[in-house]
Amino acid sequence: MISKHQHITSVQVEQAKAVLRNVYAYTTTSDSEAWGMDIHRWDWTPGVGLISILHSYEATEDADTLRYLEQWVERNREKAALAKVINSMAPYAIFPELYRRTQRAYFVEEAVKIGDWMLHEAPRTREGAFEHTVTEKANFPEQVWADTLFMAVLFLARLAALTGRGDYAKEALEQVDIHFRLLQDSGSGVMYHGWNCLQGDHMSAAKWTRANAWIVIGFPLIVKELQTLLPIPEELLARYRSMVDGLLGYRGANGLWHTVMDRAEFYQETSGSAGIAAGILCAVRHGLLDASYVDKAAATCAAVLGCIDSEGQVLGVSGGTPIMKTIDDYNRIPVIPTLYGQGLALMMLAEMMQLDV
Repeated sequence: MISKHQHITSVQVEQAKAVLRNVYAYTTTSDSEAWGMDIHRWDWTPGVGLISILHSYEATEDADTLRYLEQWVERNREKAALAKVINSMAPYAIFPELYRRTQRAYFVEEAVKIGDWMLHEAPRTREGAFEHTVTEKANFPEQVWADTLFMAVLFLARLAALTGRGDYAKEALEQVDIHFRLLQDSGSGVMYHGWNCLQGDHMSAAKWTRANAWIVIGFPLIVKELQTLLPIPEELLARYRSMVDGLLGYRGANGLWHTVMDRAEFYQETSGSAGIAAGILCAVRHGLLDASYVDKAAATCAAVLGCIDSEGQVLGVSGGTPIMKTIDDYNRIPVIPTLYGQGLALMMLAEMMQLDV
């Protein structure tokens, strides 16, 4: 059983600082062309890495980190035109902050072009949700995935805060509401991986851990941007708290979640676990959860730290996972190094560094 009295200690916070440096170095110096670790593409996988690197900058304020992000955009900006799909919006989420830091017009001008594309041209389901379109040769018509809140809606919320445009803010909040309404299990509070608007069901109905992680960490970051522009409905805040409480009920005794959380015989998965812990700490920091949730996240933080090797590689990360035909198929996804595994751990470590312990 997880101790009810476990805390994140000052020693662990110092450990997080050291480990963050290793994870950052492993992430940014990778020259691998393997799908999971190729950072020089314009897609969701490197996008999560970039968002996480920027998140770590909040904790470290290291000038080299900001410089790395600028240089990444310079090297890879021409690739963006070939990847205009909802799931590849993730790299744009760093543009608003890069504009604030550099005052380079390019960042805001490109962001507005993409924001307008999302508002007026991006494919939608009959429910009004952004359809989950991808760069791979695969189509998911009328499908809503939890991933979209982190991959695309976070960017739109940040752009709304930068420009003060109410249409961006309204759309971002509407997308959050739709995703919660379609994906949340009313009994447990946790999220299903996806929803098929055509069939009116959750397909395989998997309570996939990483799907929940995208929302647990994405929601407080989105609310942070939107709350100065429009009121956040109390119902959404209550839904979020219900989700977090539901997730904690599925956590394994060692602090990690299984890749499908209600299947204890499935392997445990680090990226989803790290993302949930990062989200809980972030939500406390932004006032969406009370301070007691820091202690509730402690076991997961300790367990994830144990899943990072001395070089900074995050171990135990499942590969790319579409909505599988059966729940058992989720347990067959191979475990590989990935930028989103690195990134979600990086976000957790950055949140730990900002704790007052």
